[in-house]
Amino acid sequence: MSKPDTPCLRCAIYTRVSTDAGLEQDFNSLDAQREASEAYIKSQTHEGWKPVRMAYDDGGYSGGSLNRPALQKLLADIRAGLIDVVLVYKVDRLTRSLADFAKMVELFDTHKVSFVSVTQAFNTTSSMGRLTLNVLLSFAQFEREVTGERIRDKVAASKKKGIWMGGNVPLGYRVDSRRLIIEPDEAATVRVIFSRYLELASLPSLLTYLNEQGVRTRLRETANGVIGGVRYTTGPLSYLLKNRIYIGEIGHKGQRYQGEHEPLLDKALFDAVQAKLTENSLSHRRAPEGSGALLTGKIFDDRGNVMTPSYSVKGGVRYRYYVSRACVEGRKNEKGTIHRVAAYEVENEIVEAIGATLPVNAADADVGKLITTVRRVRIEPGHIVIELQPSAEGAEQSPLHISWSPKPPAKTKRNIILPHADSSKDQRPIQVEQRDRLLRAVAKGRQWLKEIVAGTVADPEAIASREGRSKRSVQMMISLAFVAPDIIEAAVAGAIPRGIGLTRLMDLPLLWSEQRKQIGLRPSQPVSA
Repeated sequence: MSKPDTPCLRCAIYTRVSTDAGLEQDFNSLDAQREASEAYIKSQTHEGWKPVRMAYDDGGYSGGSLNRPALQKLLADIRAGLIDVVLVYKVDRLTRSLADFAKMVELFDTHKVSFVSVTQAFNTTSSMGRLTLNVLLSFAQFEREVTGERIRDKVAASKKKGIWMGGNVPLGYRVDSRRLIIEPDEAATVRVIFSRYLELASLPSLLTYLNEQGVRTRLRETANGVIGGVRYTTGPLSYLLKNRIYIGEIGHKGQRYQGEHEPLLDKALFDAVQAKLTENSLSHRRAPEGSGALLTGKIFDDRGNVMTPSYSVKGGVRYRYYVSRACVEGRKNEKGTIHRVAAYEVENEIVEAIGATLPVNAADADVGKLITTVRRVRIEPGHIVIELQPSAEGAEQSPLHISWSPKPPAKTKRNIILPHADSSKDQRPIQVEQRDRLLRAVAKGRQWLKEIVAGTVADPEAIASREGRSKRSVQMMISLAFVAPDIIEAAVAGAIPRGIGLTRLMDLPLLWSEQRKQIGLRPSQPVSA
């Protein structure tokens, strides 16, 4: 009788070591693991075991994560049906995480792949083998966690003593025998940066100065090559100005300790810089979200620089702008032709242009929804280019081109209609943005009232459901349709005093005479701008 053929089992050997120390040797830990696994496969030749040619070696990778190139290649080959048996020298070479191993065992079972540990005999196909394996993995994970705790405790204890524990070496220092030593040339640059910040009092001005002087970040060698040697930007420069290592301190989890290294800066200079940074941060704190810029991250100048939101306050009035990032970072030679624009002016032009392409009037459309159709805005001399998001079918839409130039400052003084009881010379007219919101709301209220009268909609509740608003919000908006025409005319002319805006007009009585009395407008009083 002929002997039945033994099926061939393709065996993959996986090896791993946590550090890359010693890998340059002719015979290293990976070679030892592979040699032992190959000997085991040879002992199972009668069972049809044969090693695959591919080497799955991870040198210098921790077992606490699955993000290892050779392991990912192994798992991919298993999914492709190229492997029947996986061999490791010990279980912890594959992983030290019980959760990760559970995922891999599930993958092995799905593709009918056996798992073998050369020095720990068990069979994953039996319940006892699985129990043994889980116990071993639990101890491996425990060992990894205890090692991590021990290292963290050592780092904390060392930093309390002021010992430098590694990381990116700050500009102005070098490392010698694991201690920070002052580098004279770089130290002089650091002192100049701190002193110039106090003189210039702003990061953009300091960035401009450093770029003009050719000051660059330090060159550093990494595993992926040399990095650095570039111009400073706001983030790295701000971090440098706040680094307490320069006054001889070591930080750890919010605590400060006196370091072993020599201070590079005088503490009085460092504290003065921190005070100025804090002062500038408070004065430039961002406005509430409700008054935020609509085009954040979408608007660029004609040289490709993103334009970031900014504002200024003059005479108690807040003016919003978009400013080229090149100006903010001190790269004024790279700024666009138009590098600063009035936010409201540009936003209004864009909303109207998009609204004109839709089947609804821009005044009645939701501004937020209109802006979501914008992918990118480019400010160029004489016009604005608006790139739109692809259509619902995925087709690209042609950009919109708007003829536009920044408007010169208005010189026409508006006559303000003062309330009867108020003749203050300091009274200021309604803000342009507030006036525009008011007029949009009036137009929307009139449109909704028209729909109810015509029977297009049943009641305010139906409009509320359609618009995603509350019923009260819709009713208050409709009440604007009953405001006296001469009051609306005054609003259009911008002659209503500041403080009489959307909320005040919603609360007016129904009688026009009472409305005029409350606003301070007489029937015969002319409205001019």
